[in-house]
Amino acid sequence: MNQSNEGLVGAAPRGRPVSTEISVHAQGRPRGVAPTAAWRVALLALCSLLTAIAPARADEAPADFPAFDVPGKEIEMAQLREMFWLHYPGAGPKATLWDDWLSGPALWPAVETGGQADAMRREWRASLTARQMDAEGYVATHQHASIAHQQGWPFPAWHQGLGGFGWHFSFVDGPPPGWRPDTLSTTEGWSISGLSDEGIREDGWHILLNAAKAFVVTPIPTREPNHAIEARQAPFLQLRWKATGLGAARPYIEWLTEEEVAAGLDFHEDQRAYFDPIESDALVYTMIPMYKHPEWRGQIKRLRIAFANPAPGARVVIHSFFSQYDTRHNINGPNFVRGCAKYFWWTGDVEFLRAQIDRMRAALRFMMNEHKTLEENVVDVSSWWGHEGRSGLARNPDGSKRILAGEGVGNNYWDLLPFGGRDCYATVHYFDALNAMEKIERGILAHPEWNIAPGEGLFTPEWLAGHAVRVKETGNSLFWNAATGRFAACVDVDGQQHDFGFTFLNLEAVATGFATDAHATSIMSWINGDRIVEGDTAQGDDIYHWRFAPRATTRRNTEWYGWFWSDPESIPWGGQVQDGGAVLGFSYYDIMARMKVLGPDNAWRRLEEILAWFQEVQLAGGYRKYYDGTREGSLQGCGTPGGLGLDCEFFESAMLPQVMIEGFLGLDPSQDSPRPAPNLPRDWPSLRIDQILLRGQVTQFTASR
Repeated sequence: MNQSNEGLVGAAPRGRPVSTEISVHAQGRPRGVAPTAAWRVALLALCSLLTAIAPARADEAPADFPAFDVPGKEIEMAQLREMFWLHYPGAGPKATLWDDWLSGPALWPAVETGGQADAMRREWRASLTARQMDAEGYVATHQHASIAHQQGWPFPAWHQGLGGFGWHFSFVDGPPPGWRPDTLSTTEGWSISGLSDEGIREDGWHILLNAAKAFVVTPIPTREPNHAIEARQAPFLQLRWKATGLGAARPYIEWLTEEEVAAGLDFHEDQRAYFDPIESDALVYTMIPMYKHPEWRGQIKRLRIAFANPAPGARVVIHSFFSQYDTRHNINGPNFVRGCAKYFWWTGDVEFLRAQIDRMRAALRFMMNEHKTLEENVVDVSSWWGHEGRSGLARNPDGSKRILAGEGVGNNYWDLLPFGGRDCYATVHYFDALNAMEKIERGILAHPEWNIAPGEGLFTPEWLAGHAVRVKETGNSLFWNAATGRFAACVDVDGQQHDFGFTFLNLEAVATGFATDAHATSIMSWINGDRIVEGDTAQGDDIYHWRFAPRATTRRNTEWYGWFWSDPESIPWGGQVQDGGAVLGFSYYDIMARMKVLGPDNAWRRLEEILAWFQEVQLAGGYRKYYDGTREGSLQGCGTPGGLGLDCEFFESAMLPQVMIEGFLGLDPSQDSPRPAPNLPRDWPSLRIDQILLRGQVTQFTASR
């Protein structure tokens, strides 16, 4: 995964809000708990002693950072606080897919030191407000610069395929090497009409339109092995350009197929796609959705950019012109909705909700229209070319590999895997977003003083709740793999399920309530090691081979990827995050799912194992020193490939400590008057969490027996 690194901006300290303290009592649990292993007690005691005599570190948590207090578990709680502080600074807003995951752990800590709490809230408010949304309601990904879809993921790009083409006359204001071709294009082979060629300069190809109806025509592609643009691999064309004097024009793209060029035919209106003119001295990225045109099919041999200028005199700079894959993510809308909801619940910022509510509704409406959730009650993304759920890798009868360029484009965080067709992962996110929106709409109706118009038609709370029930019922039927007793990633357009033991998908399905009770029990018996799935590479205890989290997948996958990840067998099992590796942050869903199905004692035992591992890591000097080649495991991130996601671009590591406030304490910030519903393990006399910034108040909650 290639993810942006955005830092927090500083802020002036603020005055302390009114502080309150609330105590509640937990009900006892009937489930037993195994005694803690003696070796773990000894290790924790040793670590505590070494920590006590070690000099204070510069990165030590400030006094006003939240603390977790459980009598008798002081060492473990100190370690959990240290882990939280390690990852909290990275919990500011990132690309859209983190809107749900990071907003919770970012927004509740009342860290006045350095004005961090204020900075976090300002950053999240500004970022959510600035999320780009097109006219149809698609929420942009907001990842780093690329030559892929400007509102999508930064890869794959045209130069990573076989049937797409591009001409880049400038690399100024573009992505760095590796994310684009290595050499600049020339104008050799291009033909022009009604314009003067003023040459290629630093910022692109300069042309003067000295006659009306000027145009340029691309050369016949010469890229091996194809000498044509395969329409299937060019669902969008992108023109990066500047122009002055074109305000009254109606520019368009026309194309000729391979057969038409061979027959000597000329361009014609039946194969024309219009795009908007610009009037700008700054670079503009114009994306043209060619896949929507019924004639954009087959092999394309020539393209014409017609400026359709009514008079001479306009000046145009063509920075680049290229095809692009559809790298949009189908989870952006649901994650934006969930992120906005969590921001509102923690802050009580009614002005924010008033400004964003229609955008939240539009994001869900986009899912309903574009991804057919009203018709199918699941997310169907097959209308996006390359997102049909098929692999980009295939085997010939003789066993040799065949690369299917254009197939297997990703839809989410797990960017090598071709979730698509009818997508289970996106459906789980959509289901959770419906439930969040139902709470938001119900709150709007209950609080007329907010002065927010209620949802119309489909967006009544009752309808949203009913739709969520139908999504759950359909999804549990469609995506369930009865042979393995767990959810598959998707059902592709050929009707095939793809199941490699996706723990992250199944645990999130349980934690969000998407899985039925029976399915949740089956999933947890598999992940807990009580039930063996035949054919899996990792079974039983080996599912937790990496200790801090379950393997992301439990069955070796060398066959189901996007075409751009064409040699998966060259990396050993567990050497890639998405094939037997593990990600720390998603242990949040593991522990929340365990609490829901197996009870708090089981959830606590899992967290204890993680904290014992974290103690060892800290004694070694941190993640990068712990996994330095002297022990098994390699880290991905900060420029290195590997199988373990802990730091660098794995910002979601901040999620794990959230189990204390949402799980063991059971605090639901969406309630009008939030009060905990504790889930205390049997050997916890009580749990106290302080420095909780809830709707402008610094609050402390204590749950006890």
